[in-house]
Amino acid sequence: MDFFLNDKFGQMLLVIIAFAALIAVLLAIAWAADKWVGKGRRWAALAVFGGPALLLLVVGLIYPAIRTFYMSFYDAGTNNAVGLQNYIFTVTNTGAVIAFRNTFIWVFLVPIASTLIGLIYAILIDRSRLEKLAKSLLFLPVAISFVGAGIIWKFVYEYRGAAQEQIGLLNALITWLGFEPVRFLQDAPWNTLFLIAVMIWIQAGFAMVILSAAIKAVPTDIFEAARLDGVNSWEMFRNITVPSIRPSLVVVLTTISIATLKIFDITRTMTGARFDTQVLANQMYDYSFVFGDNGVGSAMAVVIFILVIPLVAFNIRQMAKNRSVRG
Repeated sequence: MDFFLNDKFGQMLLVIIAFAALIAVLLAIAWAADKWVGKGRRWAALAVFGGPALLLLVVGLIYPAIRTFYMSFYDAGTNNAVGLQNYIFTVTNTGAVIAFRNTFIWVFLVPIASTLIGLIYAILIDRSRLEKLAKSLLFLPVAISFVGAGIIWKFVYEYRGAAQEQIGLLNALITWLGFEPVRFLQDAPWNTLFLIAVMIWIQAGFAMVILSAAIKAVPTDIFEAARLDGVNSWEMFRNITVPSIRPSLVVVLTTISIATLKIFDITRTMTGARFDTQVLANQMYDYSFVFGDNGVGSAMAVVIFILVIPLVAFNIRQMAKNRSVRG
């Protein structure tokens, strides 16, 4: 028993055993409900499967959200109510101004650049001989976590003094060409753009896959008729391709915008949010877990949630509209 309580491997093994036992119990209850309750009351089996999921949703998402909203009106120790003071501080202090500015730059540039690169790439490789290979190359970064991507690109951007040997890929190339090394991650405001490039590198593959599927769904008869009418490639792209895949374009833009609005991993990994690269999600983490101010941290979390809501609502509405059109 001491092995399971004191050893880390034993603790992990105990968690796996407990999880497997829970699944076995749920399956047994579902089987019994399906057999004894009868075909007319299958809702019992659904409740057995849906109940735990709903419970986890309440415990892991709904309750923390309500608790966060409650804490946002209290001081750092959640002892005394301070009204809207945390929200006022969130949008007026110098650090927050920088965080809002950088976040909006991220949200403006990343979705547009990622979608544009993905769209152009999807059109160029559409029905080409090496289409599968070309898609795989652009999609590979999507499989890498944001932290992993940040570590990779931190080595690419690494800077050392001019008298030292450069270990960063870009600076090694720059010094080899005879130029001075560049402080990619230290010099504002350009460092924010170099961080944004990492996010674009990740999201372009996602955009390409979705838009490529949308392009293939456009009837080929339309393109053939346009060619017979003498329509050139640019006019075909502007007047046929883009309008035909507009719903997918909107979904891709909004989905990437939502992911970008919550960006945290890249800035945390590459710069620690220093050198004026602070963003809202990272600032929320700093106040909550570094400075220990639960009130301000919770207020920032609520602000991010409020900013995400319109994008999520628009995305859901657009997907529902697409589904009704196809139906």
